[in-house]
Amino acid sequence: MNPFEFKQFTINQDRCAMKIGTDSVLLGAWTSLDSNPYSILDIGAGTGILALMMAQRSNAELIDAIEIDDAAYEQCVENFESSPWGDRLFCYHAALEEFVEEVSDDEVETDEKYDLIISNPPFYLNTYKSDNEQRDLARFMDAMPFRQLIESASKLLSPQGTFAVVIPFSEEKEFIVLASKEHLFPNRILRVKGSLQSEIKRSLLQFSFQETKVNPKELIIETSRHQYTDDYISLTKDFYLKM
Repeated sequence: MNPFEFKQFTINQDRCAMKIGTDSVLLGAWTSLDSNPYSILDIGAGTGILALMMAQRSNAELIDAIEIDDAAYEQCVENFESSPWGDRLFCYHAALEEFVEEVSDDEVETDEKYDLIISNPPFYLNTYKSDNEQRDLARFMDAMPFRQLIESASKLLSPQGTFAVVIPFSEEKEFIVLASKEHLFPNRILRVKGSLQSEIKRSLLQFSFQETKVNPKELIIETSRHQYTDDYISLTKDFYLKM
């Protein structure tokens, strides 16, 4: 499989179950960096695309990633090392619960929480299972249940930090309820449609410990096949070669 070329970096993805998709690019481009985060964490890094997009967009000095799958972890490390920001990027080969325990148990690290946590988690539930166990692990929510993701984010997030995630629109209400139980509240919501006629497919959500009034926005990707809307082009043009 050929590498995926972005304007400022290249992603090799031949050993990753989940390939580059619109969800990650949208989340990486949309997530607000207005708070100028010093430290960022990408949960379930895969190819490392979200961490790399954060490196391109921010001046964050510490950008960590967690990846449990062996092959994806190795590829993520390679993608980090071959990027212009290798000195700011680090990938941990660990399960999320292990990572949370290590940070919690290490007295030195207790106060060093993340200013931004970002994740494109697996969320296909049990609707479809293939014979490819690696791909299933990457795709299915039972590999990283939403509740576990939210609880972990709340423990790893600094008091003024934000947590950004992309999920199916059908899961939005439940996800917000689960987050509120950890005192995380949505500050930004973007609902994504493939075209004007199609139904809302994805929700991009950004949470913090501060409760604010939120006005959900909507993004339409295409007017017709491969004819992209101005909003979509504006959001992704710093990354896609042909935008």
